[in-house]
Amino acid sequence: MSKDEVFVGSVDQGTTSTRYIIYNKAAKQIGSHQVEFTQICPQAGWVEHDPMEILESVRLCIAKATDKATADGYNVDGGLKAIGITNQRETTLVWSKKTGLPLYNAIVWMDARTTSVCRRLEKELSRGRTHFAETCGLPISTYFSAMKLLWLMENVPEVKKGIDSGDALFGTIDTWLIWNMTGGVEGGLHVTDVSNASRTMLMNLKTLDWDKPTLDALKIPAKILPKIVSNSEIIGDVGKGWPVAGIPIAGCLGDQHAAMVGQACRKGQAKSTYGTGAFILLNVGDTVVHSKHGLLSTLAFKLGPNAPANYALEGSIAIAGAAVQWLRDSLGIISSAAEIEELAGKVTSSGGVYFVPAFNGLFAPWWRDDARGVCIGITRFTNKSHIARATLESMCFQVKDVLDSMHKDAGAGGETKNDKGEFLLRVDGGATVNNLLMQIQADLLGTPVVRPADVETTALGAAYAAGLAVGVWTEKDIFETNAKEASTMFRPTMNAELSKKKHESWCKAISRTYDLADLCL
Repeated sequence: MSKDEVFVGSVDQGTTSTRYIIYNKAAKQIGSHQVEFTQICPQAGWVEHDPMEILESVRLCIAKATDKATADGYNVDGGLKAIGITNQRETTLVWSKKTGLPLYNAIVWMDARTTSVCRRLEKELSRGRTHFAETCGLPISTYFSAMKLLWLMENVPEVKKGIDSGDALFGTIDTWLIWNMTGGVEGGLHVTDVSNASRTMLMNLKTLDWDKPTLDALKIPAKILPKIVSNSEIIGDVGKGWPVAGIPIAGCLGDQHAAMVGQACRKGQAKSTYGTGAFILLNVGDTVVHSKHGLLSTLAFKLGPNAPANYALEGSIAIAGAAVQWLRDSLGIISSAAEIEELAGKVTSSGGVYFVPAFNGLFAPWWRDDARGVCIGITRFTNKSHIARATLESMCFQVKDVLDSMHKDAGAGGETKNDKGEFLLRVDGGATVNNLLMQIQADLLGTPVVRPADVETTALGAAYAAGLAVGVWTEKDIFETNAKEASTMFRPTMNAELSKKKHESWCKAISRTYDLADLCL
């Protein structure tokens, strides 16, 4: 190892866990640490996180990963040049700038408590559910931060009082982390990045600033909102009391946008990240494309204050890997997530079983918050292997639904194909180590699926953004050199007619999930 070796750290704050990964200039991991944190579910449809626990999980991961890399002989303290942050998007919190304490738990992106707020606004606003879509690219939905903020303003007295007194600060998880890591009550920086801001419903996609007409319509005061910055620039130095004090935070992206950078997705290329949910994004270039088929228009990335913005079409799936966790934690069918591949592999089909994990409704392209989970086609023949396989298939069917819509919106000229005329889906996230899942995905899509050697591209993307800002990497390194890393390709093997019939059965299962939110408990 050379004495002048440089490193970039990446904080990856997800829905169920936090990790910190240290990369060298070759973009290889040289140290990491991960911890899970508590999922708080006060009642059906509600999901919360303790912001203080998240903060401590970040602190612990940075310290442990640094210790591991140092023990392996890397001079991280002397060579660390920057830190990037990537985070679960939309998750919303409000805190006191005087005390630094949250005024309520963070309301998680999949939380569905704001259904009544959404229905009220749809009735009050002239263009209903799509009233703000032209400016922010998003429909009115429980998914997005603005609805969660309205709920906090209307239902938590401490939040209302804090806003009235000028003491309250709003932010998504990136904002909370940056504010605390750059000083907190002692001058912490109140900022967010364009990708996270694009998921609040409050940012204008063209101006990349908070949209005043939207703020006025929702009665959200601009004074509680953070400053919006690009995805790759020096934001501020880590403050005292942190393991990496003095190191600049130089990159920040929402997790799915970070994965696009980690996958080096250029215009016309798409990636699907399989985590708690699944998120498919297609880079559409420097112009906003508004979907006519149930997708979201969003920002892809903006790699520098003066860099052009890249936009994307996105399909968000609420429950993907979380369905596997449900099999493990709630039903006890498996004892670890890794076991599902072997269990599902004991059968060659789901035996006519179709499982739609609409635990808190359905996101893209259906957008039905009245949907609830169903499992149909069960017979005396059905066993737990069929249930396991149906769970894996549910993830793949949902991705197919999104990609079908994406193909329609993008058109023939909006997607990049290889020299064989094939559209390649780039995949990443922890679940993609499951080879059976990837093969099922290729079979149901009828197109190849490409898995990189390092499937944790979310953390890598945040590292790239930070390293780009301080000169560790160039855009050529990211989009040309490192994009050529070895990968595994899964090609479809299923008969196209069988794949079509299975999807028709899946759509029948989808229709059975509607209008179930008010079932008697």
